[in-house]
Amino acid sequence: MELVKPETKDLWFRKGLLADEETMSFNLRWGGAIEFGEDRWKDWYTRWIGNADSNFLYRYVRNDEGQFVGECGYHYDSDEDKYLVDVIIMDKFRGNGYGRYALDELCKEAKLNGITKVYDNIAIGNPAVRLFEKCGFKEEYRTDEFVMVGKEL
Repeated sequence: MELVKPETKDLWFRKGLLADEETMSFNLRWGGAIEFGEDRWKDWYTRWIGNADSNFLYRYVRNDEGQFVGECGYHYDSDEDKYLVDVIIMDKFRGNGYGRYALDELCKEAKLNGITKVYDNIAIGNPAVRLFEKCGFKEEYRTDEFVMVGKEL
């Protein structure tokens, strides 16, 4: 498995990933599946992938058979004053180590880019909290909606 920088033409995968009801079931509190129409691809790609800003990193997770199985990334959130990570693995590929691989590789990349701590806000009830804990994240605080986890790099 590996992390790969997608090309604009590969955003069909992100569109399908975000539209998949099972994959996005963790996001029900915030609306569930997300529309990612082709009209948004160019601007989104420029912001997340096509710039040299180390405050943004986005990659696809590809399995050994060459299939895209998920996405991961981080970005600096000025409202939170934190680097937030994001890992989404397609529901049908979960439980195969892709999430752990993606999270570990993402943390390595962040550290190489001079980032000293990363966070994620995970919806209450989302079993991904266990994945983050296995990867060294610790609970920072929780609200009625999410658990904020963080990891020193």
